[in-house]
Amino acid sequence: MAQKNAQSITPELRQWIIEQTRAGFSAETILQSMKQAGWQEDVAIGALEQTLKGFLQDLQQSGEQKLQIATQFPWIDLEDHPRELDLGDRRVQVLTALRQPQVVVLGGLLSDEECDALIDAAEPRMARSLVVQTATGGDDESPDRTSRGMFFERGENPVVERVEARLARLVNWPVDHGEGLQVLHYRQGAEYKPHYDYFDADQPGSASILKRGGQRLATLVIYLNNPVRGGGTVFPDLKLEVAPQKGHAVFFAYPVAHPASQSLHGGAPLLEGEKWVATKWLREGVFN
Repeated sequence: MAQKNAQSITPELRQWIIEQTRAGFSAETILQSMKQAGWQEDVAIGALEQTLKGFLQDLQQSGEQKLQIATQFPWIDLEDHPRELDLGDRRVQVLTALRQPQVVVLGGLLSDEECDALIDAAEPRMARSLVVQTATGGDDESPDRTSRGMFFERGENPVVERVEARLARLVNWPVDHGEGLQVLHYRQGAEYKPHYDYFDADQPGSASILKRGGQRLATLVIYLNNPVRGGGTVFPDLKLEVAPQKGHAVFFAYPVAHPASQSLHGGAPLLEGEKWVATKWLREGVFN
């Protein structure tokens, strides 16, 4: 986005604002980007107000009136292009980062000992993984998801409590705005076909799901072991695949509950060995 000498609200500027909005960026983030590019604050605010008002009217007329964009959401601060993030109790590597949408691959988010402890605590409680059914508001088995899993309660044991606090610092989001940490186990051939983690507001069961903490806004997938082959996390819209490696993780945000978020993702079939992951879903409000 180039600065305009006359600071005028051009069609190009409006289109840029719409593109950022569809990508899931909040109005506050777009405003900050414009100011950093040299736009005067009053001009930037005026451009946002005019453009977003018309954009929302167009969505209503096109039948997308239920599209909602979060004004605040979990986010990893990469403004200074860090190679590492200091999370207080652990330094974590930034291995790969997409800016729009934000997808960040992190190295060494958990220690080997923490990974092993989560697996050991989860293994006796594993059962066939379920999928949230937005049509009914309940959970059920699905042929798209062939793993086994379980949920920890928030703060259930010292390791879970320590990991949750670290994740909250990583994404600048309160611990109580996250669902309980889920551990999943994939055997050879198991997979989770591409899907979105947010809840479709058009489905009749979504209202009861959203009462427990609002919409999902972001996901962290943490790898707890080293599979032999396969089992990567794939993002079909981004042509990206993240290879699982013990202690590493991938974070992705989707502040707009819409395919425009480009957050379609899945667990590729495991070709050899076994795969253990821990998943953290982050909500817009207190999850209970």
